[in-house]
Amino acid sequence: MIFSAFSPLLRVPLVANFGRDALLKMDAETAHGATIAALRLGLAPEQNYADPQELKVSLCGLDFSNPIGMAAGFDKNGEVPRQLARVGFGMVEVGTVTPRPQGGNPKPRLFRVPEVDGVINRMGFNNEGHEAMFERLKTTRVGAILGVNIGANKDSEDFVADYVLGVNRFAALADYLTVNISSPNTPGLRNLQAEEALARLLDAVLQARSKAAVRVPVFLKIAPDLDEKAMDGIARTILATDLDGLIVSNTTIGRDAVAGMTNAAEAGGLSGKPLFNLATRRLAQMRQRVGALPIIGVGGIHSPETALAKFEAGANAIQLYSALVYGGFDMLDRLKRGLAAGVRSAGHTSISALTGRTTDDWAAGKLSL
Repeated sequence: MIFSAFSPLLRVPLVANFGRDALLKMDAETAHGATIAALRLGLAPEQNYADPQELKVSLCGLDFSNPIGMAAGFDKNGEVPRQLARVGFGMVEVGTVTPRPQGGNPKPRLFRVPEVDGVINRMGFNNEGHEAMFERLKTTRVGAILGVNIGANKDSEDFVADYVLGVNRFAALADYLTVNISSPNTPGLRNLQAEEALARLLDAVLQARSKAAVRVPVFLKIAPDLDEKAMDGIARTILATDLDGLIVSNTTIGRDAVAGMTNAAEAGGLSGKPLFNLATRRLAQMRQRVGALPIIGVGGIHSPETALAKFEAGANAIQLYSALVYGGFDMLDRLKRGLAAGVRSAGHTSISALTGRTTDDWAAGKLSL
């Protein structure tokens, strides 16, 4: 995925608009690479104000200055987490990273759906591997909560063993780890969401975590393409463990929301605005099933209203990525201001007070945005 504008990276509106137009004319993956390069060169401005007090949250023993994170997939190799923290993210999740480097799927593999600010990707966990990321991160002071999203190599004979290697490599370095079993672009990976397979995976991952020098929180990232039975099985499995939380959700293989639009027929996972209602309903349905277990809500956030809705549906924190493709980094400021205003207008002092206010309505499909 990519950012379609350098507007938050540049301070002159005319130049910003030119950069936006230029990036939209580029191949999507080329534009993504250009954005990473710009961040690496220090072209992103630092946030020049303290985060609103209303947005401070504590989750799994971690203190966030604000609950808005950069989702995994943008910084696959841990190249720019410090720069993203300076932009103003309260957490930065790097990866997905696999034990061995892999090139991912053939190009082109990243596509815009401009009619609805959507993105389709079939990247295939392209990344430089554990060692390259570890070398970058081991001396990096990020300045925000750092998550490392771990995955399995496409040609691995034992997916579970790959996740254990990820825990072993990054447990002492990350603030939290995410076990990503929900990408649709690695054949067989989503099979790990089945109850028996998930139990085996979590047993191995959490055993590895127990042997680490520090107890790093572990989250499980699941897909939105789950039925009631599958969600029941996931909930039963995780509640029988000491897993720390869920991330709901990854991209969808569904195309109902974009049927007939540009690139809608491309294979891969759909994200952006078209994912919002499905991902938020799944978030609420999992909240009903897991009680107070922490949940990070992801999928389709593109405005203060949609960010607030994630919390009200049951999220404790949120992440975004695809909306920045179309809206740029300045969207982060709009989300913060909107969330703080929402807290105040509800008569509360913390965003945490809004978590779960409309869970039942979202779960039942009575709400949408």
